[in-house]
Amino acid sequence: MHIYSPVEELKDDLFDQKQVRVFIKRDDLIHPFISGNKWRKLKYVLADARSLDKTHLVSFGGAYSNHLLALACAGAMFNFKTTGIVRGDEPRILNHQLFLCKQFGMELQFVSREKYRQKEDLYNDRFGNDAQTYFIDEGGAGSLALPGCAEILNELHENYDHIFLACGTGTTLAGIALGAAQQHLTTRIEGVAVLKGADFLYTDIQQLIGSEATYTLHLDYHQGGYAKTNPGYLNWLYSFNKKGLLLDHVYTGKMMYAVFDLIQKDYFKPGSKILTIHTGGLIGLLGLADKVQID
Repeated sequence: MHIYSPVEELKDDLFDQKQVRVFIKRDDLIHPFISGNKWRKLKYVLADARSLDKTHLVSFGGAYSNHLLALACAGAMFNFKTTGIVRGDEPRILNHQLFLCKQFGMELQFVSREKYRQKEDLYNDRFGNDAQTYFIDEGGAGSLALPGCAEILNELHENYDHIFLACGTGTTLAGIALGAAQQHLTTRIEGVAVLKGADFLYTDIQQLIGSEATYTLHLDYHQGGYAKTNPGYLNWLYSFNKKGLLLDHVYTGKMMYAVFDLIQKDYFKPGSKILTIHTGGLIGLLGLADKVQID
């Protein structure tokens, strides 16, 4: 699949005031549904499944999972059967994400939150005797996701002092941090956690890449927790989005909010060049449609 992900410079009076330059890598433009880090994480997973002659991809996610939507679309495009195991009770009406998953032919299986915690056991119970199935962890997390994420660095034509991205599982950050270490880059790789109490990411990332790579995690910009928002944050997001570049409220919006706040707090040296990564998932923004009143 063709990769189109340009880098664009953002403009704001704050950047001029603090003497920094901010750029965004538009991974949201890679594909409407297999967008951002979802394509990068799935790239080598799909190749591995194909090499093993697997025909049925099984993965996991919440009701608003961008990963499941990306997998459903990728399965349809590349001739895989797909099953999504969804955390929680089956809704009476499917939300936008799950509706689109079904449109791409994904079978949805809803399980209790308790059962969902034991993903490998759940997979083995339901699919362990089927040699055609292939297990993909929640969010596409795992070692095969790392090289696809690291390839972001190879696409850059300039050097940056900082690279910022949103963190859910930490896999994308791990891949970029490992790639930066292997290329001996001095760029600081910085993740903004979108979950509350995300200290566990340090352990998860170390399990993926060891201690070779260095990175920074910002843990205080989750806005209350995963997919949580508040009026102040939503007002900021709306002000940003109405300028013509959409960010979602769950991932990239929180990352960009953190960058603006850190600039305001003089976190960056004057003259710094900051690259932010748009990790896609804009369909998730529709989850706010019936919850937020915008004047």
